[in-house]
Amino acid sequence: MITKILIANRGEIACRVIRTARQMGIATVAVFSDADADALHVEMADEAVRIGPAPAADSYLKIDAILHAAKVTGADAIHPGYGFLSENPGFVEAVSKAGLIFIGPSASAIRAMGLKDAAKQLMEKANVPVVPGYHGEAQELVVLSGKAREIGFPVLIKARAGGGGKGMRRVDAQADFPAALSSAKREGKASFGDDRVLVEKYVSSPRHIEIQVFGDNHGNVVHLFERDCSAQRRHQKVIEEAPAPGMTAEMRAAMGAAAVQAARAIGYSGAGTVEFIVDASDGLRSDRFWFMEMNTRLQVEHPVTELITGLDLVEWQIRVAAGERLPMSQEQLSINGHAVEARIYAEDPAKDFMPAVGTIGHLAFPNNGIRVDSGVRSGDAITPFYDPMIAKVIAHGATRAEALDRLAGALGRTEIAGTVTNTAFLARLVRQPDFASGKLDTGLIDRNLEELSLAEPTPPDIAALMALAASGIAVRPADSGDPAELVGPWESWGRPERGLRLIGGDGEFAVRITRLAATDWLVAGEEAAASGVTLSQVTRAADGVSWTAFAGGRRLGVRIIVLEGSVTAIAGGHTYSLGLPRAAVAGADASGGDSVISPMPGIIKEVLAVAGQMVKSGDAMVIMEAMKMEMTLAAPRDGTVGEVLVRAGQQVADGALLVALEVAAKAA
Repeated sequence: MITKILIANRGEIACRVIRTARQMGIATVAVFSDADADALHVEMADEAVRIGPAPAADSYLKIDAILHAAKVTGADAIHPGYGFLSENPGFVEAVSKAGLIFIGPSASAIRAMGLKDAAKQLMEKANVPVVPGYHGEAQELVVLSGKAREIGFPVLIKARAGGGGKGMRRVDAQADFPAALSSAKREGKASFGDDRVLVEKYVSSPRHIEIQVFGDNHGNVVHLFERDCSAQRRHQKVIEEAPAPGMTAEMRAAMGAAAVQAARAIGYSGAGTVEFIVDASDGLRSDRFWFMEMNTRLQVEHPVTELITGLDLVEWQIRVAAGERLPMSQEQLSINGHAVEARIYAEDPAKDFMPAVGTIGHLAFPNNGIRVDSGVRSGDAITPFYDPMIAKVIAHGATRAEALDRLAGALGRTEIAGTVTNTAFLARLVRQPDFASGKLDTGLIDRNLEELSLAEPTPPDIAALMALAASGIAVRPADSGDPAELVGPWESWGRPERGLRLIGGDGEFAVRITRLAATDWLVAGEEAAASGVTLSQVTRAADGVSWTAFAGGRRLGVRIIVLEGSVTAIAGGHTYSLGLPRAAVAGADASGGDSVISPMPGIIKEVLAVAGQMVKSGDAMVIMEAMKMEMTLAAPRDGTVGEVLVRAGQQVADGALLVALEVAAKAA
């Protein structure tokens, strides 16, 4: 039996593996980069070893450093998690050569499914249905463009070594193909070290349904039913659920059989996922699904499968790697209820989902039966070096409607302060009528993006209480026993006032707070105090964040967290945030009036601007990569490029000046 596992990963998956290993009585070793020295997974593990600087290429992707960590700690097995080296056959071979157990499939199985084109050819031989497309070796523009024309638009360009939506572009017209191909190749090269692509037919009304498979080293393979991952943005999963809405017994049997056949074709052992694209234009039919790819690892969304089956997939991984047979046969597996998972990210939906950096000053999740998988806690930083996921929130119910209600409630009670997040976006998506009724396809989010990502204005009474909390006024806890203590050492005559500046969606603004009585306050704009909000019977609980007040005859119960740079309020299932001057705002606008500025630390991938070039507002100037996302920074106005200050491959800091436009001449 395995006695000590090194987890060659970080964040929530490292924490997830540690929890199961601990329950099994197995010791654990964490590895960490300089950016993760104080991370939760490091704290949880029995031992931890530094493996290098913050960039993943210098730490989590360094095979020699990871193997050295295993050697010095006496680990006898390595769990790769997902991402990083989890699907690198060279890593598997190095682990085996070092005399260690790799908790995952063989190098040959990973290699067989690692390249999308080769995998599809293999699946065709195994009689697994495959999406029509071009999977050949030719990579010239004229060949690929011609194949796209033969297939018929729209088509998908996909990095052959890709995953997670990286290196994937939808193309609707022949004229758009060259630019999309260039972008897909560039992103594929940056993400996977391989710029080769394949071209496939884009399926109308597509649903993304995947099958969880499991094999052992004794020839046994089962499937653990399906997951629906159709709620996507930019080909990346946002919400996952199991089972798939509208799934029939016939369809489940057909997809399950195809997935098992795919796994058997490569002698698969361990946890894997066979992903299918489904044409749902006429409902779910057993003759309208096609193999897309196989992920030869545990998936981010595995918790929904665990909740409907009652199984621990990490435990299965460990037992299979140790040589045991699968714990259950296909006939013993069954579905119980419905589960749904939402991924909370540090990103701003109102600004095209710009990833955010910063410190999580406050983090709290509901504890009423909701499962939360997270690798961060209050005080941890979201850095530009890794994926900005904060947590996965997973709900289970007897029915889909019950699971969705529980998830929506949990998202509304989740408290995150210090960085912008997509929590409100997720809550709206769960309640969106088509999603709630199960009318899913991969375009659902894009069709409803404006309403889903709309920034929600802060109600005046909530904003007033936030201003009071952020002002530094010494409001004592409600149980202090002395009403006189509810105010601080203000002036002793007239009505004491205090000014405060805040930052909202429309920029910086000023408010004035006036004390009316011991527990009553008037909060208003500096220019119009008479039209402000009166807050009466204001109290703050001993925990320092729970506030109550009356405004306009309505009682407010608000959780308020004041941090350096921001004040956040959670009320009625909604989260509101206002900035405080003197602090940087995460996800700030990428451009100024006369310049293009880096919105966060990152790497310059391509420079499109040339000194002396005439540009229009919105023209692409620089392409940069940060937090595993490629972003295009545009000209802020019409004008002439005066100076280009960066080059491709350069690492830049947050706020760095990238391109300067010539200053526009002022009118006489």
